[in-house]
Amino acid sequence: MILPPATLGMLGGGQLGRFFVAAAHEMGYKVWVLDPDPHSPAGLIADRHLQAGYDDFAALDTLADACAAVTTEFENVPAETLDYLAKFIPVRPGASAVAVCQNRIAEKSFLRDNGLPHGPFAVIHSEADIAAAPASLYPAILKVARFGYDGKGQARVTNAAEALHAFHQFKNEACVLEQMLTLDYEVSVVLARDENGKVKCFPTVENQHTRGILDVSIAPARASGCLRDSAQEYAERIAERLGFIGTLAVEFFVSRGELFVNEMAPRPHNSGHHTIDACVSSQYEQQVRALCGLPLGDTTQHSASVMVNLLGELWYEGGEPHGRYREPDWSILHAVPGLKLHLYAKHHARHGRKMGHFTVVGSDAADVLAKALAARAAIGVRGD
Repeated sequence: MILPPATLGMLGGGQLGRFFVAAAHEMGYKVWVLDPDPHSPAGLIADRHLQAGYDDFAALDTLADACAAVTTEFENVPAETLDYLAKFIPVRPGASAVAVCQNRIAEKSFLRDNGLPHGPFAVIHSEADIAAAPASLYPAILKVARFGYDGKGQARVTNAAEALHAFHQFKNEACVLEQMLTLDYEVSVVLARDENGKVKCFPTVENQHTRGILDVSIAPARASGCLRDSAQEYAERIAERLGFIGTLAVEFFVSRGELFVNEMAPRPHNSGHHTIDACVSSQYEQQVRALCGLPLGDTTQHSASVMVNLLGELWYEGGEPHGRYREPDWSILHAVPGLKLHLYAKHHARHGRKMGHFTVVGSDAADVLAKALAARAAIGVRGD
């Protein structure tokens, strides 16, 4: 076990890293953050912020010398960086698991090869691959294999000609062409897995998106117990097959009553924010525990909860790109019983940028949802 007051390393300095730093501090650890952004939200509260790139080996050596173990808050840290650090200190999750999650082609191939439910897809490396893709895939979504998130690097296409145009728009980068499923709703599972293979799942969450970005998460999901359990079982199987150590999120589509794995994230997840306020242990505490070899915490959800994302457009009058920039009136949210507001201390609000969230908790699920949606409207969050 790695015990306090040891120093832990975090690769990445966004809001997920910030919550990790807060959880680690509460447990008695120190945290160093490596992130190139001088305004890194996690760096602002870390014991030290190494402002450097993920390929800066002098900075990586400094991190390895000071830290007892290292983790990451996003999947696009180069696998080479994780491999390099692993020569000196424990790195959890490992490079091989992260590499699968950071590339859509590797991810879809992993699901196929391990018999996990997934939608039909084709790997696209060239114009010829688009021509060879079966017509039955359409309508489809063309997604770049690397660095796409929150709806970025994706295009809806109804035929090969549109797919070819989108491929050119993506500068002929490697892509996957995924059949669009008839969508009932979406769910996700966040879990933690330790070095001994023990897994603790948080209750399955129901998610609603707006313009490709998570808008509202309802926990527990309003789905049958069988479906919620099946989602957890698939997520556990994925973690086991990856040899994963840490906090992992798995997103699912529910189509015609059946589960299909959509994406995996080798880190805490936006849809797990509610665990801070609604569960005995948060997903971030679990990340600390798995990293340090501590027994995993209790994932019991003690309150019904609804989480709402607060995006950068909320900082602009009328939510318009050229509207007047001003701070939202947070007194509106603070007046709501059972509402917990979390702001990420990001330097500047941009449209589509996750700036904060709030979670409403309570004993009655229907009342919690009604309060959350009313608060969402009152503060000015706009849906599709």
